[in-house]
Amino acid sequence: MTKIRIVLIEDDELTRMYLRIAFLRWSEIEIVGEAEDGHYGLTLLTTLQPDIAIIDINLPLKNGIEITREIKSLAQGFDCQTKVLILTFCDTRETVLAAFASGADSYCMKNITVDNLWDAVCITHQGNVWIDPAIAPIVLQQIRADSLMPIPLDPSPVVYLEESAANQGTHDSAFTARELEVLQLIVEGCSNAAIAKKLYLTEGTVKNHVRRILNKIGASDRTQAAVYALRSGLVV
Repeated sequence: MTKIRIVLIEDDELTRMYLRIAFLRWSEIEIVGEAEDGHYGLTLLTTLQPDIAIIDINLPLKNGIEITREIKSLAQGFDCQTKVLILTFCDTRETVLAAFASGADSYCMKNITVDNLWDAVCITHQGNVWIDPAIAPIVLQQIRADSLMPIPLDPSPVVYLEESAANQGTHDSAFTARELEVLQLIVEGCSNAAIAKKLYLTEGTVKNHVRRILNKIGASDRTQAAVYALRSGLVV
């Protein structure tokens, strides 16, 4: 079985050691290189071309955003499919948006659990996006603002619903008027109970509507449905 090849770019030795130990739990992962500064880290990425680069933001010589921007830019010149998973303590709006704007594929906080880190790696490797719940509100605000960033929000880790997956469901015309009302309220963050109250329905009826909406879109949860609705223009 082909392993997921990872390069760690992290200046803190204890964090690198923790990651090495954590990844020993899974035979599917191989750490092929480590760097403690951004300059050497970029050299490793261009030389080794791993599947995933796990990169901190605050690094000596070259920060994580600069590395991400440069490796994504270089990838256009050669056959490199390296995904970037940011692993950091930085959770400011400016940093989060700058990381994604530079081409980051996923964003995790350093207090992530080992199991969630495994999920983040696998999801990123599959070409989807993993968003840490701590920075998720920042991402959804950006989606609402310009509908340009293909990244989801939820109070739990989620996978971005790719356009191809969304297209496997039925088209917009297949939604009933009631389903569109429910979808609008899902985007607004309403619970099933709140939707039932607003639309004068029972919670059981709302659950049925939600289930049909998810099936039509090809989504696995309400968050993916909300992101699809926003990006497709079904709701505003």
